[in-house]
Amino acid sequence: MCHRLKKPSTASRNTIDRLKSGAVAALLIVGTTGTAWGQFLCSSDNQVAPAALAERFISADCAFCWRQPVPVPKSASGLTLDWIVPGALGDEAPLSTAANRDALVRLESLDLAAPQTQRLVHQVVDLPPEISLRVAHGLVLGGYVGASISLSFVKTTQTKLPLHAWLVLVEHLPAGTEGSPTPRILARNMLQPIWNIDSSLQNNVVYQETEMRPMNIPAGTNTANIGVVGWVSDHTGKILVAAQSACSPDQ
Repeated sequence: MCHRLKKPSTASRNTIDRLKSGAVAALLIVGTTGTAWGQFLCSSDNQVAPAALAERFISADCAFCWRQPVPVPKSASGLTLDWIVPGALGDEAPLSTAANRDALVRLESLDLAAPQTQRLVHQVVDLPPEISLRVAHGLVLGGYVGASISLSFVKTTQTKLPLHAWLVLVEHLPAGTEGSPTPRILARNMLQPIWNIDSSLQNNVVYQETEMRPMNIPAGTNTANIGVVGWVSDHTGKILVAAQSACSPDQ
């Protein structure tokens, strides 16, 4: 008797795809030489966790907005992220080469419409002691970079589930880039891990989640200046914890 193999279900295919993506990301993080993780890894280890996250959403139609950034509230350990939002002019927009449709996804999560010029969203990070976050990235290979985000937390009666994670590939731009008077951390790509962190979890138990994926590096990105930024928010959108990678001088 011949038994035909069943076609994998959509859920199974998604699981397989995630495993494949994780394997590729691991290769990109470790490198192709078989060297241990630590040698090539740029991570948030030993970095001060951001106490605030400012997000500037800039219309790709508004070249002036890039040269005149919205002032950000001062914070000793704040993080400012710039998003270029696709504009009405499409590919003819002056900032179209840096426009990112992920900016629209992020705006939607904040219940905000795309700005005609620019808009600032500033949030203080809650930083509860029972939650920690780590982000990391590895080597660039074939237009991709392996990136990871890892969450560890203890669910309490105060935890507002579900939790949502964000991992953003960024490019650090020095002041003077295209006329910007200030340094920029420009969002280049984004992923949202699918973690089943909901109300079914038990209280006072340590939970850990990790997502490891290859991320495409858009054309025009200076790969020497890339990094990753991540954060986790509760179901109200409040940011609980954030992290950003840093590389040692020899990396």
